[in-house]
Amino acid sequence: MNFKNKNILIILTLALVSFGSGLFIYGSIKEDDKQQQLIDQSVKSPSLPIPEYVMFAGQKVSLKEFDVRERFDRELLTNVYWQSQTILMLKRANRFFPTIEPILKQEGLPDDLKYVALIESGLLNVVSPVGASGFWQFMDKTGKQYGLKINAEVDERYHLEKATFAACKYFKESYAVFNDWGLVAASYNMGIAGLKKQLQSQYGNTYYDLYLNTETSRYVFRILAMKEIAEKPQQYGFYLAKNHLYEPIQTINLSVNYSIPNLASWASEFKTNYKTIKLLNPWLRSSSLTLMQGESVEITLKK
Repeated sequence: MNFKNKNILIILTLALVSFGSGLFIYGSIKEDDKQQQLIDQSVKSPSLPIPEYVMFAGQKVSLKEFDVRERFDRELLTNVYWQSQTILMLKRANRFFPTIEPILKQEGLPDDLKYVALIESGLLNVVSPVGASGFWQFMDKTGKQYGLKINAEVDERYHLEKATFAACKYFKESYAVFNDWGLVAASYNMGIAGLKKQLQSQYGNTYYDLYLNTETSRYVFRILAMKEIAEKPQQYGFYLAKNHLYEPIQTINLSVNYSIPNLASWASEFKTNYKTIKLLNPWLRSSSLTLMQGESVEITLKK
């Protein structure tokens, strides 16, 4: 092969290599573009605009102060992007708020206090690691203090109406001390005495002035965030079809003034079953019910 032909061969080889490399790079770019398209089509997680203020129990809460704004932002982001949990809470609220709201109104309390139950339990009859129970998360001692019956067979912390009335007693007692609904809500987490001590030691006037433990520092902002989402669900990406919400269960109350040694057997007499009795009456904590002479209770049955 002469020198000229050899140079031509080298040039052609280099051209082919360059062309191949170009195809490889082009192919890589196309793959990157395809991946970006998939990313663009996927669910996005943008930061959220924060309003200048929100309202709680008729009181304006300014969000201009940096730490107040950021604490609200944290709870709003947490609840907006924990979609499954928030959707479930909104669905349950449709079932249980119609029971809580008229009791708050009857007791002359702000409707927004219903969000305390929402963030306390997610509107489930849960038990906390320290033993707080029911929608309103009463401890045993506190529940009894506010008039709830608690024993091996009956635990009215799980009775939504009675526990809500008990919570109302607490809210009134707390408001008599603080005269501020933000502080009332915070005291539900921290206790009246503990919050009063912090106000005195820090020379504070409102919840938003105080430097508190992490749980209480977040507590009222969790309420504010869930209220914001519940009142403006579509603004935060929640589209709940009406027929997807959990509807209130149509029930009747049966007055019972006698002991029931076997709830399962008793349920069958009323053409229902043990499961339904327990679901509609979670305050019945045993498979039996013992009543003293002259004592009566109302047991809820499905219509």
